[in-house]
Amino acid sequence: MKKIIVLFLCVICFSVNAHTFDWGKTGHRATAEIAEGYLTNRTKRKIEKLLDGKSLALISNYGDDIKSDPAYRKYSSWHYVNIPEGKTYGEVEKELGDNLVQAIDECVSKLKNKETPKKEKEFYLKMLVHLVGDLHQPLHVGHADDKGGNDIKVKWFNKNTNLHRVWDSDMIDFYKMSYSELAENQQKLSKEEIKAIQQGSVLDWVKDSQQLMNKVYDSAKDEDKLSYRYMYDWFPKVREQLQKGGIRLAKLLNDVFS
Repeated sequence: MKKIIVLFLCVICFSVNAHTFDWGKTGHRATAEIAEGYLTNRTKRKIEKLLDGKSLALISNYGDDIKSDPAYRKYSSWHYVNIPEGKTYGEVEKELGDNLVQAIDECVSKLKNKETPKKEKEFYLKMLVHLVGDLHQPLHVGHADDKGGNDIKVKWFNKNTNLHRVWDSDMIDFYKMSYSELAENQQKLSKEEIKAIQQGSVLDWVKDSQQLMNKVYDSAKDEDKLSYRYMYDWFPKVREQLQKGGIRLAKLLNDVFS
């Protein structure tokens, strides 16, 4: 009986830790669904063949789903990157080990390589879709000492949570829109605005998320009670990040499958 209880507690702990390192499932699906709308027909055909007809939204949470399998635990550090304040990624790259930036680069490289077997390409495509979503959750480029806001304990409508989870899923869940509704109701952008969002490299997108990350850290402190006002002030930014993630994901995929 004791062994069963210990095992049960371990499963719970692992599930909680896994949950705190991603956009919530709805957020990832929304980003993937938005990306679908910006893909070229050629890219759509190649992805459909590679995924055997599955949609990007369906596979968008694969990167988190595999966390329950010990065989994939080595990919846990792929979901975030902690760059010390005042430093650039290039200055500390060798000190970081496996991280979100390196992981996205590896996924793109594997997908572009004609020698990569189909099964492996499918894996790296699923991971890429998930990781680009992670990149646009600003606390995935947060501080290492508080685990990207996980150690900043706050209340969300009087329920215990943390700042990371507020941005992962609490605000999205409170809004009560499905991923398809979020995608359908994204902000209408001009061609020039879309092009501006897609410009630059992955490192430029990291810097963009870091700018928002600094504001997020200033938005709440330990033991704060967050509710309607926080939602009013910050949920538009959540929606903006989901849209940016989808648009930039489409850019990467169009480049890969062109």
